[in-house]
Amino acid sequence: MTDPPLVERAVGVVAGSAVGDALGAPFEFGPEGAFSTHFPHAGHGGEMRGGGGWEPGEATDDTQMAVLIAESLLERGGLDLPDVFRRFQRWAAAGPKDIGLQTEAVLTSGDPWDTAAALHFQVSQRAAGNGALMRAAPSAVHFARYGREATMTAARRLSALTHGDRAAWEGTAALHELIRVALAGSDPLTAVPDTLAALHPDHRSRYATVLSPDWHPDLATEFNGAVWPCLGSAVWALRTTAGYEEAVRAAIDLGGDTDTVAAVTGALAGAVYGIGAIPKRWTEPLHVPLPGFGDRVLRARDLVALAKRLLGPGVVCG
Repeated sequence: MTDPPLVERAVGVVAGSAVGDALGAPFEFGPEGAFSTHFPHAGHGGEMRGGGGWEPGEATDDTQMAVLIAESLLERGGLDLPDVFRRFQRWAAAGPKDIGLQTEAVLTSGDPWDTAAALHFQVSQRAAGNGALMRAAPSAVHFARYGREATMTAARRLSALTHGDRAAWEGTAALHELIRVALAGSDPLTAVPDTLAALHPDHRSRYATVLSPDWHPDLATEFNGAVWPCLGSAVWALRTTAGYEEAVRAAIDLGGDTDTVAAVTGALAGAVYGIGAIPKRWTEPLHVPLPGFGDRVLRARDLVALAKRLLGPGVVCG
């Protein structure tokens, strides 16, 4: 297999995450193996079936928040954290179909953008969910050009807007870095040791466990709505499969928080295999409503355009 060019990989990250999200949404909180029970034969179609309150191909809060980050980065010319927070607040106030309890509490607290998550964490002591990890695809593409330190720092700062627990920051930073490596044309799995070395020392050991080649999601000590098993499951799905479609199927078949695990897996697999590996039968019905922002609904072509712009100037997008 010929490595896809950079633009195809970048588009694969953004669209791949959204596709995984929409595919996984109807199976959220369901049992293991439910996806393959419904669709035992890969490639036969019908997988974007909707259900559980979701239309066929409809993306959830995972992709909606990712789009808000992407549009802020592009419209503000870089990382403007107060602007991202305001967009999140506007979206949350519009009553999206799904929003994480942790995220909702922070965004509706009335506290300032730079203290809301920390204040919530001081009280709850629970903020290591995967709600920052799920929305990282666009920012991972945007910051990849700046190298490891910059991309991991950006991930941490974006995570801290809604998650006061540093564990969430470090997991999102790890995902950013693995995607950066893949966009550069290298194998993100071989970059795991260097990525772990770049994490905060207090969190390195726990991520080393879930990113180890011998780790399996069945070994998780928390529900996969937590950041550690969510990231670990996505890396496991990439490691144990040989293509985008196979990786996302494996992720959804884990059950639990299927939309987010599949969104993270889709971003990683999209970075490795490129947009050409994502079946058109999955991208064609894909759509992303944006509550709070008029009647806007983004389609796959809009996500493609966003991804190309996120790469930045000097990249030939064709």
